[in-house]
Amino acid sequence: MSDDKPVIKKIRSTGAMRALMAAYFSELNEAAKTDSAKVAWCTSVGPAELLRSFGFQVYFPENHGALLGSSRMAADLIPAATAAGYSPEICSYLTSDVGAYLNKTTPLSRAFGIEAVPKPDVLVYNTNQCRDVQDWLAFYQREFDVPLIGIETPRSISHLSREMIDGLIAQYTALTPTLQEISGTSFDLDRLKKVMASSYRCTMQWKKVLRIAEKQPSPITFFDGTIHMGPAVVLRGDERAERYYETLLTELNERVNSGVGAVDDEAHRLYWEGMPVWGKLRDNAEQFAANKACVVASTYCNSWIFEDLANDNPFEGMARAYSALFIVRSEEYKERYITAMAADYDIDGFIYHNAKTCPNNSNCNYGMHRRLTDKLGIPHVVIDGDLNDLRLYSEEQARTQFEALIEQLEDSAA
Repeated sequence: MSDDKPVIKKIRSTGAMRALMAAYFSELNEAAKTDSAKVAWCTSVGPAELLRSFGFQVYFPENHGALLGSSRMAADLIPAATAAGYSPEICSYLTSDVGAYLNKTTPLSRAFGIEAVPKPDVLVYNTNQCRDVQDWLAFYQREFDVPLIGIETPRSISHLSREMIDGLIAQYTALTPTLQEISGTSFDLDRLKKVMASSYRCTMQWKKVLRIAEKQPSPITFFDGTIHMGPAVVLRGDERAERYYETLLTELNERVNSGVGAVDDEAHRLYWEGMPVWGKLRDNAEQFAANKACVVASTYCNSWIFEDLANDNPFEGMARAYSALFIVRSEEYKERYITAMAADYDIDGFIYHNAKTCPNNSNCNYGMHRRLTDKLGIPHVVIDGDLNDLRLYSEEQARTQFEALIEQLEDSAA
């Protein structure tokens, strides 16, 4: 595998995204200082639309966790959470975030001049990703003595039954009295529908961003996607996110029309399955680009496409959208999904990231990677690592696995 480090092509729209994210965090910071404004903490795939309909400023601890990973602060902070009784084997988003709180530090200070994350008035979770998110927010419930409410979503779903959806609708509806009391704002169905419509438009714009990578050469990589998904995560339901993706799509279409790929002389098209290694995004991007390999698609970035939000009943829309996620589904569903993605993006090889503290997002533990290679004839490699804790990531092992995949692809093309 080549050691040459190509220049990573900058996306001009990144400046607009950073300005938007800065505005978002500034608004959160101001809300935390104002008695009349209310802040809700929400898990990343939780009922953000419902919270925004009540006028809450919405903060996402998982986004903060990703910032701790990408800034490479996590490994220094996790020991504080471990000392407080949290296992180093559970979600490193959780442990690095709790460690940051205990150490009174945040990457928001350097990035946006914000001294601390905003204090919550309410904590809202959805267990569709894992139980860790509930335990994570429970830590802050004890610290801040504020209400903790949430949704218990079934796991390993093959089929979204009517009974399941009705049960979830009942749970979402049950949140409204508490949110109404804390916000001091009456529930407004029309307002919720308006927020849902904006969130849906945002998600469809984000889908277009990701689907443009079907073009050859692809104008965007998975590594670009992990950065530009920020507004879809923290600002869905806010029209500014929609406008940002319109700007990004214009630029990406310019690349397509000019035949400009994100990776020069793209020769290999890869699929990244699992979480990013946040502290190694640039390193990984450079390794692949140096070998004319473009990671064009991932399950992770597609986790913020919620087409089911388009529903006349907003509670049913949320119930369906947030229980149709890849991470919630059965092995059979996941295999069908990845098979379709491999065809859509003309994938040559798979990279599976076995994130040690995120087993729910590691899909190489029950033989799926081997079954798909046998079925599709597409080679794969598995790298061991973690989303945040770089002590669990071996640079040498990852490079060896990446090299093996590229060599196999080049041999088969010869």
